[in-house]
Amino acid sequence: MSCLETRSQFSAYLDGAVSGAEMHAIATHMEECGECAAEFAEWREMQRMLASAAAAKPPADMGLRLRVAISQERARTTRHRLDVWQMRWQNTVAPMLARGAAGLVTALILVGALGLMIGTVAAAPPTVAANESMADRTSTPQFLYTVGASDSRVTFRNPVVVQADVNESGRVYAYRILSGPRTEAVREQLDNFLLMSHFTPAQVYGMPVPGHAVLSFSGVYRHHG
Repeated sequence: MSCLETRSQFSAYLDGAVSGAEMHAIATHMEECGECAAEFAEWREMQRMLASAAAAKPPADMGLRLRVAISQERARTTRHRLDVWQMRWQNTVAPMLARGAAGLVTALILVGALGLMIGTVAAAPPTVAANESMADRTSTPQFLYTVGASDSRVTFRNPVVVQADVNESGRVYAYRILSGPRTEAVREQLDNFLLMSHFTPAQVYGMPVPGHAVLSFSGVYRHHG
């Protein structure tokens, strides 16, 4: 074997990773070559020193140092994430919540005002007794007079019964014939009479409201209430 081939096998030779024939050839070459024998001696001494060297022991506080380092790294990562989320919050979420909060406050104010209005309208007058029924505090429209007529007389050949719709001002705004003829002549007389008629409006707890009045006409009519 040449010197180059022999020296390239020193590591494997020391580890016993060569065949028997190669081991014999390397040993034979070093017996004949002093330079290769001297270099191999250096390789062997190095191996001996490494083998005799004790394994390095870690510092006693190595575990603590590692835990501290890991904690610091986690803290830096957490702070970074918090900074990112804070930036996103300030740039996107916070303005949206501010607008939403303003809208919510406005909505709450409107709802509160609406509730106050509803409570004010819906509340019964304080003078109403607890045992007083709805019927005791309501009234139906009552006929008063007809403008332009000396008395309230309408002549029909057959009896006619009418339901008149009276508004809160005591004026008729619609009517329908409940019984009797429904001819054009009858409707014309009813239109003229009811258009000029005045009623006391219906009332609920003293407040005027729309209501219905039933009127009877027969022959020479005189209102019976």
